[in-house]
Amino acid sequence: MKATHLFAAAFAASLGFTSAFAGGEGWTHDFAAAKKQAADEKKDLLMDFTGSDWCGWCIKLNDEVFKHEPFKAGVKDKFVLVELDYPQDKSKLSEETIKQNDELQEKYAIQGFPTILLCDASGKPFARTGYQEGGPEKYVAHLDELRGKKDARDKALAEAAKAEGTAKAKALISALEGMELEDAVAANFYPEVIEQIKAADPKDETGFSKKIEEKQKFAKWESELQGFAEKQDMEGALAFVEKSAADFTGESKQKILATKAGILAQSGKFDDSLKALAEAKAAAPDSEIAPQLDNFKERIEEMKAGAADEKAGADEEKKDEAKEE
Repeated sequence: MKATHLFAAAFAASLGFTSAFAGGEGWTHDFAAAKKQAADEKKDLLMDFTGSDWCGWCIKLNDEVFKHEPFKAGVKDKFVLVELDYPQDKSKLSEETIKQNDELQEKYAIQGFPTILLCDASGKPFARTGYQEGGPEKYVAHLDELRGKKDARDKALAEAAKAEGTAKAKALISALEGMELEDAVAANFYPEVIEQIKAADPKDETGFSKKIEEKQKFAKWESELQGFAEKQDMEGALAFVEKSAADFTGESKQKILATKAGILAQSGKFDDSLKALAEAKAAAPDSEIAPQLDNFKERIEEMKAGAADEKAGADEEKKDEAKEE
């Protein structure tokens, strides 16, 4: 088998073929084969969702990390490397690979590139990352740290198996939250854990079910808002946002009010925008995005000042024109 593989490689080289993988040798496009290899070799999967011929950060990650020997040496005993490419030039990939990649993008809820997922041999994700500066050695150390999330997951699940009631629910919640995965990813790959939480905590003393329902409700809201954006219906979007804000609380309401502020700012209604932004900040002052709202406020104030200067300049021009007449 080794001789056959070497002959095939030599034949390809003689024809001038080069690696189809942005990261160079050692990567595969075949997800099913990668899972089998990972299971056989007792390794994890490192899945690189990339845009090899258009995504600047993807290209930087390849050039600064993946192509270098310290990275290859640092991961060879731990990971099977899977490159899932979404190039502009589709001729680089077979129809089968394109179909596979599209399905995986949806299943793993990939929204941006590069996205790096660490998964166990079955394909269940346990950590997520992307571009990190510092070179190959630092990136390998970063991956080693992320691998600890799998151990934490497995430990929490083992503790949950021994517990009952809310104690069981809390251990299961700890397993999910420790991985810091997108909600859609958790729902796709850990549905049994979510159902066990609900069964162990039927009165929702942990607040987990309420949190899930709120997120699902917000996701539906985002989808409806997208419809207005596609039609470029600013007035309709503003009316929709104003009507729906009362149906949410906490961080969800904060995001909706911040969206309202953005729409108003784009419409040139800067005072109303700043008012909406203040309401957004008050809705959840200790949230993760609350500090970002301060930066947003500064930007709106700059836009307001710029618009005022532009108006003053236009008024001066009108006065000058009137004098000339």
